[in-house]
Amino acid sequence: MRVEIHGHRGARGLWPENTLPGLSRTLELGVHALELDVALSADRRLVLTHDLHVSAITSADTRPAHPGDEQFPYVGKAINSLTLAQLRTLDVGVRLPRHPDDPFALTQAPLPDTRMPTLGAVLGLVGAYGADGVRLHVELKSDPTRPELCPDPADFTELVVEELDRHGRLDNAAILSFDWRVIAAAAELAPGTQRFALIEEDTLHWHGCLGDGLPAAARAAGATTISPEHVMVTPEFMAQAADLPVAAWTVNTPERAAELLDLGVAGIVTDYPDRMRELWRERGLPLPTPVRPLRPVAV
Repeated sequence: MRVEIHGHRGARGLWPENTLPGLSRTLELGVHALELDVALSADRRLVLTHDLHVSAITSADTRPAHPGDEQFPYVGKAINSLTLAQLRTLDVGVRLPRHPDDPFALTQAPLPDTRMPTLGAVLGLVGAYGADGVRLHVELKSDPTRPELCPDPADFTELVVEELDRHGRLDNAAILSFDWRVIAAAAELAPGTQRFALIEEDTLHWHGCLGDGLPAAARAAGATTISPEHVMVTPEFMAQAADLPVAAWTVNTPERAAELLDLGVAGIVTDYPDRMRELWRERGLPLPTPVRPLRPVAV
């Protein structure tokens, strides 16, 4: 069985998350799968963002989208209350505040004047690279406890599936979500596309099951892989998962990754794919092939 390296939000530990330059550099570094987060704007555009509100850590206001815009400044506003034009004014290339308490402040390279991309732009980028060997993992940000901030999960899933299909990526993509209503919708709309049921301790109550029932519930929801927070992965959990592959997140130390590999996980989701590539080399595991750069590289 191939054990995979999944770049989390691109490679959040190295470059700004969910951005075109960050994703492109992750492709060039080499991962089996490129993970990103998607939400829906006020004008129904699929945009890359991890948060349901504009984050003051990953985003900074630059200017209003038009003179006198009463919604400006946009930081702190709900993503689904802002249009793509408004969201595109944000600089998402510098992590703020840059201080030692932020675990990524010392390792993430700033890329100022970077804009929030759409899912379509990312798919175009991956297509331009010819990165057919890299699976695209699209996490749909949906929270059943905050319906005012989220679109209808079936409608949201349909929009994502349509965009993936438009770019010919349904056969080499995966739909991910903590909201398993998305997983169920994806199973119906795109049965040939992989589906990752995400789980963490804080959201277990969403699914009405605990402990031994989790893998079975994920299967019943339509998942093809179960993806728990790495602290949940134990020998007992792996035994319960049985033939359902397990992809653990977010694993940033080679030591913990090695423990998980020994337990038999199928994938490691990481902010630092460079560290995992070193571990893969040490273990003699097949490495993902770096994608050839689109631009000339100075030597």
